[in-house]
Amino acid sequence: MTQIRSSLDSTRVTPEAAARAAAAAGPARVEAVIFDWGGTLTPWHSINIERLWSAVCEHHFPPDEATSHAAALHSAELALWRACEAEHRSATMSMLFERAGLAPTADLLAGYVKAWQPHTLTDPEAAGLLRWLRGRGIRTGVLSNTMWPRSWHDEVFRRDGVLELFDGAVYSSELDWTKPHPAAFAAAMASVGVTDPGRCVFVGDRPYDDVHGAQLFGMRAVLIPHSAVPAFDSAVPDAVIGRLSELRPLIESWQTA
Repeated sequence: MTQIRSSLDSTRVTPEAAARAAAAAGPARVEAVIFDWGGTLTPWHSINIERLWSAVCEHHFPPDEATSHAAALHSAELALWRACEAEHRSATMSMLFERAGLAPTADLLAGYVKAWQPHTLTDPEAAGLLRWLRGRGIRTGVLSNTMWPRSWHDEVFRRDGVLELFDGAVYSSELDWTKPHPAAFAAAMASVGVTDPGRCVFVGDRPYDDVHGAQLFGMRAVLIPHSAVPAFDSAVPDAVIGRLSELRPLIESWQTA
């Protein structure tokens, strides 16, 4: 976390200044593409979080305790995500369990990760796209609003054979802020070693967090829309794609513009 924050401090660029510089310079060649995780690098899933917590707790507590503990965990998670949406403040799994009044034992956490496994599979189109970007000298990164620790995300990408295809990654659980706060985008840009937001493209599925946030910082933003994600009318993406493979011709067109 210290390294991320040090890199962030060294950027010293306000989102307003970045946006003005990008507009004045016009379209620039792409040096980096940074991706959101859930719903972008992973296919979109509608998940009943309340049922997921119930299933996890059923395997670790007596029936009467399982019900109350699952309710407490679900309530704590909702409260932390509401704070994220309203104040852009980050949260961690430790904060979630503390708020629920439970100890995050190794067995309970392992059960939680296992319950999430079907919803974390990397899009089959991701690896080919990431290799193509790397082959053209374009750096790649991840910026995700998440309570999970980095190690859990690393394990997902390692399992799916794409961990080594990223030049950098930033998770809000390591920061004080979440998207769309400009500090999150600055940290992601620093993680891939690029200093000009006008040469970065952000790809995500949320109009407010991803599109609005990236453009506020001076990046181009590509939307992969899902009907269940809240709309934000003021967010006008630079492009809209239906699947990851559609990003390749888009990047090619920007490189030759």
